Amino acid sequence: MDRMIYLSMSGAKALMQRQDALANNLANGSTDGFRADLMAFRAVPGEQPNAASTRVWSLEANAGFDAASGPIRQTGRSLDVALAGGGWLAVQGADGGEAYTRDGALEVGADGTLQNRRGQLVLGDGGPLSVPPGADVSIGGDGTVSARIGSQAPFQVGRLKLVNPPLEDLRKDADGLVRLRSGDEAPPDESVRVVPGSIEGSNVDVVQSMVGMIALARQFEMQMRLLQTAESNEQKASQLLSLKG
Repeated sequence: MDRMIYLSMSGAKALMQRQDALANNLANGSTDGFRADLMAFRAVPGEQPNAASTRVWSLEANAGFDAASGPIRQTGRSLDVALAGGGWLAVQGADGGEAYTRDGALEVGADGTLQNRRGQLVLGDGGPLSVPPGADVSIGGDGTVSARIGSQAPFQVGRLKLVNPPLEDLRKDADGLVRLRSGDEAPPDESVRVVPGSIEGSNVDVVQSMVGMIALARQFEMQMRLLQTAESNEQKASQLLSLKG
């Protein structure tokens, strides 16, 4: 009886955690540059002092993120960039440190700094990028940022910091940004190219995620039925014991 209750409760808890991850992916199915979270189960033995391990917890663990590229759509907007193949765009996180994203929908802030739609500063090889007020900004395939004022010839104001560290060295944080596990800053990679006038969409497979949500809902119902069965068996056992008394 105890084993049935334990198994059904631990299974239901793990399914709820898995459902949270899928729901987060679905909620970001239309978020530009989003990378789907990957989840996996792991077994953790329950240890007690001076006692044998009789329980094993099945816990949901973050297995990283899906690094596959999302669909690229053309926007024709001069400040929109999508990364071709691998690589990341460097931005400044809320903690002031360097972080990386695939969302290349950029804009010029009121102070002339180049930002993304979250208001995070876009970094160049020498720090945050800024452009002269009233200038027309364009971005080249190598990440070069150029500005033109009126009828003057365009001039370079900087270059986007584009990096491409090994995927195993990266972690995805709660703010959706990617950082190096070591906390260091990745060096620029000149081989990373961008597609001007385009945006990369989310790589979430919405259909697969919906199918997964339905399957999880059915599995959760099965765990609840096990709990109901355990309760029914306990009531019958109590009735039998009361008769013997």
